[in-house]
Amino acid sequence: MLVAAVTALLPLTALAPSSAIPRTGTAGGDASGILTPKSTVSGTDGKSYWVQNHLDQQKITTAAQADGSRKEYLLVWAGDVNEADKSGSELTTVPGAVGPSSIGQKDLVGPDFLAVVDATKGSPSYGQVVNTGTVGPLVENEPHHMQYVWHKGNSVFAGGLFSDVTYVFDVSKLPELSLKGVNLPTDTLCGSVPDAYWVTKDGGAYGTYMGGPDLPGPCTYTDGSTRIGNGFAGSPGEVVRLDADGKTVSEAPATPDEAETEQRCDNIPALPKPTCANPHGIQAREDLDTLVTSDYNEPRNIILNPVQAPSSYLRRPTVRTWDISDRDHPRLKAVSFLPDGPRKGLVPHQEEPRAAMETTVTNQPGHKGAFAETMQGGAIYYTPDITAAKPQWREVFDLTTSNKQADPKLNAYGGGSNGGWLQTSPDDKYLYHAVVGRPKSGDDPGSPPYILVLDIQQLLASGDDPSCAIDTLDEVTAGGAESDCPAVASILNAPGGPHWGALDNLKLGEDGKYHETTQPTRLAYSNYFVARTGLNGDHRVCLADIGEDAKLSLDELFRDERTATPCIDFDRDSWPHGDWGPAKPHSLLFVAADDDVADGE
Repeated sequence: MLVAAVTALLPLTALAPSSAIPRTGTAGGDASGILTPKSTVSGTDGKSYWVQNHLDQQKITTAAQADGSRKEYLLVWAGDVNEADKSGSELTTVPGAVGPSSIGQKDLVGPDFLAVVDATKGSPSYGQVVNTGTVGPLVENEPHHMQYVWHKGNSVFAGGLFSDVTYVFDVSKLPELSLKGVNLPTDTLCGSVPDAYWVTKDGGAYGTYMGGPDLPGPCTYTDGSTRIGNGFAGSPGEVVRLDADGKTVSEAPATPDEAETEQRCDNIPALPKPTCANPHGIQAREDLDTLVTSDYNEPRNIILNPVQAPSSYLRRPTVRTWDISDRDHPRLKAVSFLPDGPRKGLVPHQEEPRAAMETTVTNQPGHKGAFAETMQGGAIYYTPDITAAKPQWREVFDLTTSNKQADPKLNAYGGGSNGGWLQTSPDDKYLYHAVVGRPKSGDDPGSPPYILVLDIQQLLASGDDPSCAIDTLDEVTAGGAESDCPAVASILNAPGGPHWGALDNLKLGEDGKYHETTQPTRLAYSNYFVARTGLNGDHRVCLADIGEDAKLSLDELFRDERTATPCIDFDRDSWPHGDWGPAKPHSLLFVAADDDVADGE
């Protein structure tokens, strides 16, 4: 048994914390001390799917022997770097013109994996990868997003952008992982390209499937309605309700039956009724029976087409609200087109409302608002009431303001700044935003990469009638003139291009267990988007401390175990699962073993 294999190496005093050792599975392994228990499930196609652990016995036991403390982990959903990661420009370059490839040490396609990193401050293995759970048999999944926050008892839902698969991991016995289920392309016939997830209190989840039905033509959803789609990775996308094991409960259309024409919505190939329904970001307020999703892009132009998307109007300007009073059957309630702002985009898809990648809800009972950000529009929007029949969205911040502060030597222009992760703090005081930056091009030196923190207390205090509105060019560069507009609280320069992040909602209590906190003291971010788009990043994962008034500082102690430099570099030769070379870290979550988190939290 795996327990016996590890506990034989530990003194009894080190066994109290339940996360100190892996406890289930079959003890496979090799001479290097890597234990390899494998967890397998059957898909609806009758085939086997698995996660193979690669637990570094020495790191785990050394950390347990050092202090006996319970451990907190950072989970990083990462993909193996391979030739398919060439960007459009590289794929269309004449053979031999592209530089040497860096796709690993073996002449094989490597596995994608969920990395388990020790995130316990003061631990001897702080910042070290203690396990890699490789998934199979599918490769080149393009690991993308998980849920935005983890709570005790939650499974982890993790999507494969290219494979059209959702993996559901049991993380209750970290650092070991097991697989609870897989959701395959044939399990969601009316949608494709899973993006992000929101886990509900009953353990199930909502997932945004950004792309259209598997086959072009009519598709009938769980509610009996039918929509015409233009095929895999096209339009319209959908919201899928999943149970705790990842089985499809229902598929809900993200577009109304009528055409969406308030602003231009292109579809390629064209649809009889144009739609901008390509849901990406997703968050919910169960107490308000409301779900919010934001539309980003018709995704086939990212994952199938090796050249730049042929229309600026494939970048979507829409946010959708859903009625989830019947949890298992979400119903589209409203489609909101974000308003244009005063800044003139250099190209149409850099107008403020374009590419509405992420949305985030407020958390406290007295608040009903939500935020949305536009990746290529470079703007942040707010509505005070997501329960309204037609929520009213307004621009409340332009990234031109923070670009200028982050690096005055670069071009402050907010369009194309490539904003990504967006998250309100649990106490609703601050808004956190990751900004990749605009790459240098021609005479444009580009815009800076950073993590932005906005103080939103005055905006939320304005209730149902905020006055903040970015409607002049002066406000584009200097911030909103109204007193309730978000104010810049902190900017952390983040070389390498941060796309995604996670707040650490766990705090060690006096009882030795982790408790959820409404005032996180650190966050993690990763520097990777999607290589095929040309936004590859430097593949590092970093931690930042959140100080007084939300001031950010890089955690200098969270260091790469090989180079001893701050941040973890995923461009390395070897992993616990072997010499597979560089990997692409996309999304992150702070998690602890269930037994190490206090009951009721």
